[in-house]
Amino acid sequence: KLTRTLSLSLSAKQISVPMAAINRLLKPSPFSSSVTTCIRRFLTTAAVSETDAFSKSPSYPHNSLPPRVDPKGKNVQWVFLGSPGVGKGTYSSRLSTLLGVPHIATGDLVREELSSNGPLSKQLAEIVNQGKLVSDEIILSLLSKRLEAGEAKGESGFILDGFPRTIRQAEILDEVTDIDLVVNLKLPEDILVEKCLGRRICSQCGKNFNVASINVKGENGSPGISMAPLPPPPHCVSKLITRSDDTEAVVKERLRIYNEKSQPVEDFYRSQGKLLEFDLPGGIPESWPRLLEALSLNDHEDKQSAAA
Repeated sequence: KLTRTLSLSLSAKQISVPMAAINRLLKPSPFSSSVTTCIRRFLTTAAVSETDAFSKSPSYPHNSLPPRVDPKGKNVQWVFLGSPGVGKGTYSSRLSTLLGVPHIATGDLVREELSSNGPLSKQLAEIVNQGKLVSDEIILSLLSKRLEAGEAKGESGFILDGFPRTIRQAEILDEVTDIDLVVNLKLPEDILVEKCLGRRICSQCGKNFNVASINVKGENGSPGISMAPLPPPPHCVSKLITRSDDTEAVVKERLRIYNEKSQPVEDFYRSQGKLLEFDLPGGIPESWPRLLEALSLNDHEDKQSAAA
């Protein structure tokens, strides 16, 4: 629980920061009190048991669920990590439907802001087109707006997709809520590049598709990976567009930056015993059942509807 807050003044902004966070973060937080307060209020209302079972068990079998998590509860608080293009949105949105909790994707929040012509859109366009990471302050501002909207609708529990992306974001999130599980989806880098370059979006309906046909043979003991294309329906074919940041140079730069920033985040949650590393065995038909099994959801009565 949050106690003992310290008010700081930075650039004429009042910031309320937990004392424990001050001890851990080396420089003052730039986030406004409205952002921090909203995140604290929303996340702590959805918090589940505050036991410390994870901290006493820092590791567990690969592709298996930590013992504390009950995924059949409606108030799960999960985070999905993974490189750009790995499929965080695909699998976290399916699990969101399956479990009846909101799927909050920071990538979607950024794209919505980009298309809104709002005050941040020009700045975001420059950052995204160069393959750089969006700053903590912008991400938390966008997340704050989304949480306020969800709170007004009575949402409970969540699956965060693409947040936290830096160790600083992870530490701040850790101060305001108790994350149950962090799922780290993994694919080889050459497959990630091919997937990203194959992404297409329907300019009319906004749905995502992929024209890449991936078939990598196994070698040196590593299994092969096959991923069939995700083709659009006939009425979307003529309306397909490519994301402006899905060029080979930008994709590789995004992967480089992600790998550099993500390792401390993975280590952070690994040390708490909350990190589930899941190697995707292929496309959705192969990966979805195995992910459900890893999350102890393979006997969930609604799994077929979520997979539709």
